[in-house]
Amino acid sequence: MKSYDAIVIGIGGIGSAALYHLALRGLRVLGIDRFPPGHDRGSSHGQTRVIRKAYFEHPGYVPLMQRAYELWSSLDAVSPTPLFHPCGLLEVGPPDGLLIRGVREAARRFALPLEELTPRQVEARFPGFRIPDGSASVYEPQGGYLMVEACVRRFVNLATQHSAELAVGSPVQSWQSDGKQVIVHCGDQVYRARRLVVASGAWAGQLLADLNIEFRLLRKHLHWYRTHAASDYLPTAGSPVFFYHTPDGYYYGFPSLDGRSLKVAEHSGGSSMSDPLNPDQSVDIEERRRVENFLQRHLSRVRLDVVHHSVCMYTMTADEHFIVDRHPRYDNVCFAAGLSGHGFKFASVLGEILADLAEHGTTPLPIDFLSAKRFIR
Repeated sequence: MKSYDAIVIGIGGIGSAALYHLALRGLRVLGIDRFPPGHDRGSSHGQTRVIRKAYFEHPGYVPLMQRAYELWSSLDAVSPTPLFHPCGLLEVGPPDGLLIRGVREAARRFALPLEELTPRQVEARFPGFRIPDGSASVYEPQGGYLMVEACVRRFVNLATQHSAELAVGSPVQSWQSDGKQVIVHCGDQVYRARRLVVASGAWAGQLLADLNIEFRLLRKHLHWYRTHAASDYLPTAGSPVFFYHTPDGYYYGFPSLDGRSLKVAEHSGGSSMSDPLNPDQSVDIEERRRVENFLQRHLSRVRLDVVHHSVCMYTMTADEHFIVDRHPRYDNVCFAAGLSGHGFKFASVLGEILADLAEHGTTPLPIDFLSAKRFIR
């Protein structure tokens, strides 16, 4: 039976970062995953993810996001190609709606740069975008996007350069802890460690079943549509990431990375699913209709010509906020779960936090609002 200082279950977005931070500290660490790094079977794939500081969901995320930016910058400094692209973020919605109100409050409270734009200013500055009557528009210059699969692979590569080991190809069947050591059963292998980090994404409900926390799985769709011309929506031409709050839901998308197509998705909605191993890959026709209605109304230079479609998963908590904590019964087990569709941008800092919790049992970063206590009775 092989022994380690720490084992990380799941080496997707959060787990790969935890593996990296633990290995960087000199711990002998093992990362376990059923699939290889950068796979498309979970929640950390699909080319890009939004990153932003003026967090409308809860002000408690902003200090974490500020640290995440520092860590993404450090990762970029040792990466052969850029992982973080600060192209700016355009956010549009009702002036008194959750999005605009929350963004403005976060920017005010934490002195974050934020520009207020009129519809005419938006359409002059960002050709191809349309602003509905009565909507407010704000621009966050520090927003942008991350190259999601490349980030995961980079964390894992750096971790292995610092002597981390990988066990890829077999599912974790079970784990046990006596508070001093953990035993992980994986295929026909058994591993032992002093500490355990669980970052299993859509499999959180299975691997953390003893907590009796409900995690709801949603099947989500990513779409790539053709643009009218090669120059439309290019980041080099100043086209931003965008996030719209509309009467039909929340929609987001990215500049064109290939000069031919643009990625767009609905953040709201989603269909419930029970088996993370076998998500339905088929197109949801009604959801696609909503996305195309959004495009027709708000992105005038996108053609309704589908180039690519992909499916990923959101693992939702009841309040749609993360859970990042130590296990209530086992001090040597910590976890991050239920990232609810907005967690990847925090991967760099959540990896650091999980390494703190695993190594020291605590972290200086403010995560009390993400405690599991709000769900465990």
